[in-house]
Amino acid sequence: MNKLLATLIAGLFASAAFAQAPAPAMAPSAPAVVKAEAKAVKADAAASKSEAKVDMKADAKVQKAETTAGEKKATAHQKAAKTKAKAHAKAAKADTEDKVKADAKADKVDAKADAKADKSVVNATAKSDKVKVDATADKANAKTETKAVKAEGKADVKASTTK
Repeated sequence: MNKLLATLIAGLFASAAFAQAPAPAMAPSAPAVVKAEAKAVKADAAASKSEAKVDMKADAKVQKAETTAGEKKATAHQKAAKTKAKAHAKAAKADTEDKVKADAKADKVDAKADAKADKSVVNATAKSDKVKVDATADKANAKTETKAVKAEGKADVKASTTK
């Protein structure tokens, strides 16, 4: 136990002494390195700005597509409800002899109106989903381009230090 304690204390003093050692002096930067770093920083800023702009545009497109899809869905449901109401009103006015036929016809109109509304809803959703996928792809491409610019800047700085 004493040996373990002695080893831990010695390690503590050794690490404290190492932490107190002065850092090695940095070599002054060459003008080419400074120039490359400045160019890299400027390119990084431009790439980040461009990425943010693409992200904003993509988000705006998605928002617009969702709004449009919502409006189309609401319109489709309203038209279906209106068509159904007309058919049932017509069936209610029918003579007692034709009541069965009129009810059957109203049910047929209901089915067609629902099918048409469902088709409109599906198309609106599909269009909205396509815009979302395209926006996600645009964002991913912008992010990739930004990474490439940053990597290129780092490579240029690294290459200028060897000159």
